[in-house]
Amino acid sequence: MVTAINTGDFKSKNSLIATYLIIGGLVIAVMMIFGILMLLAQGGVLDLPPAAFYQFLTIHGTGMIGGAALAASAVMWYFLSNYVELSKKVFKLNLILSLIGLVMVIIGVFSFKYASAWTFLYPLPALSGGAWGVTGALLYLVGMLILGVGFLLLYIDTGRAIIKKHGSLGKGLGWDVISGKRAEKDAPSPTVVASTMVTIVNVTALTAGATVLIMNIINVVNPAFTFDPLLAKNLTYAFGHIFANSIIYMGVIAVYEILPRYTNRPWKSNRPFLIAWTMSTAFTLVIYTHHMLMDSVMPKWMLIMGQVLSYANGLPVLVITAYGALMIVYKSGIKWDMASGLIFMSMFGWVVGVVPAIVDATIVVNHVMHNTKWVPGHFHMYMGLGAVVMIFGFIYYLSKVDSGLQTNGLDKIGFISYTLGIISVSVGFLISGAISTPRRWATHFPEWMAPAVFGAIGGVLAVLGLIIFIIHFIRYVKVRGISGSDINEQKLA
Repeated sequence: MVTAINTGDFKSKNSLIATYLIIGGLVIAVMMIFGILMLLAQGGVLDLPPAAFYQFLTIHGTGMIGGAALAASAVMWYFLSNYVELSKKVFKLNLILSLIGLVMVIIGVFSFKYASAWTFLYPLPALSGGAWGVTGALLYLVGMLILGVGFLLLYIDTGRAIIKKHGSLGKGLGWDVISGKRAEKDAPSPTVVASTMVTIVNVTALTAGATVLIMNIINVVNPAFTFDPLLAKNLTYAFGHIFANSIIYMGVIAVYEILPRYTNRPWKSNRPFLIAWTMSTAFTLVIYTHHMLMDSVMPKWMLIMGQVLSYANGLPVLVITAYGALMIVYKSGIKWDMASGLIFMSMFGWVVGVVPAIVDATIVVNHVMHNTKWVPGHFHMYMGLGAVVMIFGFIYYLSKVDSGLQTNGLDKIGFISYTLGIISVSVGFLISGAISTPRRWATHFPEWMAPAVFGAIGGVLAVLGLIIFIIHFIRYVKVRGISGSDINEQKLA
């Protein structure tokens, strides 16, 4: 059940949500600019020193995931707070720690030239060949640790709230409904189910990340302290892959909450829906091993598991959500606007982006394609036209329902510009991968340059669209003053 809250609480809640979304949106936009600069350098248009390129690469990957995760967590927190009692203090603390960590990472990268990429694979932070020193490495690693601690506290709190309301995380996933102990009509809402899944996988991921970050920090301070590089790589990708994947699972809550409001049709947590989310919870925890398929020293059973479960993970939640979105819209008489259009478009980005990912998860393909631009091709489609679009769909919905702010022709231009831009960026990467262009290389042979330039042009279109989205939300903040009413809260919730 959704309960109304007083105007002051709603104003405070909206202020927090807006802060998260504006910071997240601006970070994403700036990181996209860094991405364009890298593509222009690879395309021979911009003369960018290799050292600067790898600094850009590091901040681009770290900042894009961090900014998107910050905004997506606001989407999840906003809707989940209508079903369980969350701590606003923890939500604020996560924002503060995220900003502190972000500043430390920026200083480490640009003032002290730290450039290991987001993966910070051991022992690279401590053995840079003179490219950066101890200070840069520590600023980056400690900044990442602080960021991770903030998010970890947030997910511990969501887990606490879900357990308090439903009795256990298993019941939050609807296991008692799956087993027949409870009726489907008593199942937890899709928002609670998705939030439970995100809580489970991200507490695991962030714990793994904190472990490997701390070990790297000790190694940087005291090189005599060493540990198994293969263990470090497993922990790093368990952290990075799971945390990045969780962004779309947080964002999809906007799909479950917003489309039913536009179509006047409920999104039900039936047994197939609950089974799909349980399967995805288990698979998401272990499929990071498809990043290890080229590591011949990995146990063979883990590599086979990485391929098989990567295939399987692409189906349950994606299929049931995409199919559900089609069915809930079909013959509903929905009135399309920016919010509903973006939310529905995100389903296309998710579905299409997963296809090249599944292809790359095939061992024989992975051995050839994984270190090419094929990988960022699928990831930019999956994230850029999937998760990020979910976030901005929520932003347009929030601004319309809470303040009555109307969209205009410029917003529609932004929609078209962003969609065409992200598709172009992704296609440019996929073409580059198909012709075996390596990823993470600062310079390209002439034969590799054309797709990079094409992608850079697409990136410019995407940034223009994103700026229009951000301007719309800033207009909402200005017009509404982040105020609200009990009536508007009930409409939103």
